[in-house]
Amino acid sequence: MEQDSLLEGTSSGSFKRIIMARIPIGVDLLEAIREVVKRENIQKGLILMGIGALSKATFRNLKVFPTEYPITAKDRIYFEVERPLELVSLGGYIVPSLTGQPHVHAHFSASTVIGETVATYGGHLEKGAITHVKAAVAIGELEDIEMGKRWVEERQTEDLWLGDKV
Repeated sequence: MEQDSLLEGTSSGSFKRIIMARIPIGVDLLEAIREVVKRENIQKGLILMGIGALSKATFRNLKVFPTEYPITAKDRIYFEVERPLELVSLGGYIVPSLTGQPHVHAHFSASTVIGETVATYGGHLEKGAITHVKAAVAIGELEDIEMGKRWVEERQTEDLWLGDKV
């Protein structure tokens, strides 16, 4: 079967504003991002960056490609690290879910020292990434862009869509 395009959708818009948030010690990073989104009434946006330290974190990754959908817990691994971590990257998006509420989807990587070596882990940001020392996040609110969540029958899940492709 010939493929028309390597892309499933594109959309363009512009940044309306950039919101920076400083997050105190002992706060769940994902919950703090959700609070920024709610407080600032962000419907569509990009998580541009995050820096700081974490006292612990859980990394969620796909363990196997499923033979059938939807993806469930048996297809994933949850890896918890409870020791000093440096948040080295954070990125993601905010889009309206099927209910119309903003949905935060983020991935992150964090490094820690094991013996005399630095080890870096990455994955989907889950609840349980707890800030320590300091943390800061920047979110770019978007405008005039077609993006959101749509039901994808093939994978039995809500997924990101861009542009007018259903």
